[in-house]
Amino acid sequence: MQISQCPLYLQVILAFCWVYIRKYQSRQESEVISTITAICALAIALITSALLPVDIFLVSFMKYPNGTYKEWAANNETRQHIENTVLYGYYTLYSIILLCVFLWIPFVYFYYEEKDEDNKILNFCYRTFVPLESPPNRNSTQWEKVQYLFEELGSSHGLAALSFSISSLTLIGMLAVITYTAYGMSVLPLNLIKGTRSILYERLENTEDTEEVEHQIDKLKAKCADGRPLSMRDRRNLQDLEAKLQVLRRQGRHLEIAERNCCNKVGSALRPMKILLGVFFILVALLFFVTLFISNLDKALHSAGISTGFIIFGTNLTNPLNELLLALQPVFPLDYVLITIITMYFVFTSMAGIRNMGIWFFWIRLYKIKPQRTRPQALLFLCMILLLIVLHTSYMIYSLAPQYVMYGSQKYLLQTPLPTADPSQGNHTAAITKICDADAPEDQCTVTRSYLFLHKFWFFSTIYYFGNWAFLVVFLIGLVVSCCKGKKSVIEGEVDADDSDFSDDEYVH
Repeated sequence: MQISQCPLYLQVILAFCWVYIRKYQSRQESEVISTITAICALAIALITSALLPVDIFLVSFMKYPNGTYKEWAANNETRQHIENTVLYGYYTLYSIILLCVFLWIPFVYFYYEEKDEDNKILNFCYRTFVPLESPPNRNSTQWEKVQYLFEELGSSHGLAALSFSISSLTLIGMLAVITYTAYGMSVLPLNLIKGTRSILYERLENTEDTEEVEHQIDKLKAKCADGRPLSMRDRRNLQDLEAKLQVLRRQGRHLEIAERNCCNKVGSALRPMKILLGVFFILVALLFFVTLFISNLDKALHSAGISTGFIIFGTNLTNPLNELLLALQPVFPLDYVLITIITMYFVFTSMAGIRNMGIWFFWIRLYKIKPQRTRPQALLFLCMILLLIVLHTSYMIYSLAPQYVMYGSQKYLLQTPLPTADPSQGNHTAAITKICDADAPEDQCTVTRSYLFLHKFWFFSTIYYFGNWAFLVVFLIGLVVSCCKGKKSVIEGEVDADDSDFSDDEYVH
């Protein structure tokens, strides 16, 4: 199928992914296969993140605002068919993420470095998806083994195994959310508010530093002008000064390029808009913080505890974001627009967190994300982390607005008795329209597939609950750190003296 035949939203997603990857991709080390993989993985992450708003919309669209089912959804079999379609959509996209994380991205990552590792990667992926039980006939052919694999995955325990694999991978996504999303939610708005330092001031400072270092180098070299060798300490100082001078000269060249860059001039003109956008983002981040704190406190006070995964039905404490979504329901489609914006906000703040922190393995920095200087392996890691984050995004949004994520904008009719003066006239009832909650009859309100998928295993819900508390703590730490930091350099991250990866700064002329 040609690109022109794709739906408009897919074209927009693919165009954004192409621009984003090309913006950060190294011009010297770019590879076609890694570029395509990164673009596709990023597109899959964005498409998967949009599935939750679609799920909420479908269960809400089945009913009229007065609480009655629409004609086409009145049949229970029709509703079940729609619910199963959404559920299979989750399984399909999540399975693609598993395939990307365990096979596709690792294969591309090691393709140019360690070709001998390919068999190990393929074997690991096979062991991940293969059923726990061996085929009944151990002498069966390879084709019979493949048929048995698909039959097992198509059965109920096969789907349970797939759900368990996805939930296990979501735990890694939770760690990525705690690390990158929490920091990105604080650093993104504050960077927009503070802006960058003046290019003219930075060039003047760079010139002064360069002259100072050159003067110190000349003083050290003057000591050996008469042929005497330098001491070990002086030689070490001379090497450090020459390395520092090299970095300063590279920074000077980058500052010259930045001064001529039209994008920086446009950014300066749009400075007031950036400040307003930053203020809006920080207010949204604080709203999320308060909402998530109230949601976790509600679970701590009103759930049955660890043994049930801290699951509660409905909300016992006033949840501001949940109330806002419910208040927007009468004005179609404001609530769906808001839930979509919330989902995308999580994805883009995660991207900002990864971009500012880089790729870390515990305390070791593996790669930095730098415009036009990011290695292909770093981009693959970035996309893999985003795929893992997307898996955990649904639970985060459920924590922010539990009632809305469960039922959307559904309402139901509740029959209530009317008081009568004469008991002999019989009982009279009146139908009252109520918003769907945990007290609603099962046949009157349809639960989203996302909610059922999130609570398939109670022990995962317990871990997610404590992960939310860790998210709040990291967000506060990131907010304090971001506030204490000064303005960023206009060439922030382009030239560093302590690059831990193989930076290609030397290619810049």
